[in-house]
Amino acid sequence: MSRNTPSELVASGLKRERAKAGLSLSETARRAGIAKSTLSRLESSEGNPGVETRWAICTALEIPFSRLVDPPQVRSQVVRPGQGARFAAEGADYVATLLAVCPPHARRDIFLIVAEPGSAKASDLHPAGTVEHVVISSGSALVGPAGAPVELHPGDYIS
Repeated sequence: MSRNTPSELVASGLKRERAKAGLSLSETARRAGIAKSTLSRLESSEGNPGVETRWAICTALEIPFSRLVDPPQVRSQVVRPGQGARFAAEGADYVATLLAVCPPHARRDIFLIVAEPGSAKASDLHPAGTVEHVVISSGSALVGPAGAPVELHPGDYIS
């Protein structure tokens, strides 16, 4: 059983944050300006890195210094109907409610969209690499690229 010593906290935090960043041991060490063997030892709970080494690693991973020793917290978020920031569309009966914001090092937001029958809502182009996921819970909608929309019904999913 782990005693959660400072070196164990740093080791688990380092592994967790390096995995989140999608970086190899070699690339993280290169970015931090430290030896790969030093980083490997730290991930194995060996050694006691100085503040400079920890700071360099955090800079390489683009994380706050405290994240290496702060165990992850289990968090739940409940958004009830009518809660959340709401954004109405211009020119269409369409309301988007923000349910979850993007976590650090990710590009993802989750919205609940309520659209009434009527005029079409054409979205502006998204940044390159953006993938939208749409699930229809009630009614039907034409969804997809302007040149190839697909009619969706309750339970249908498109990306």
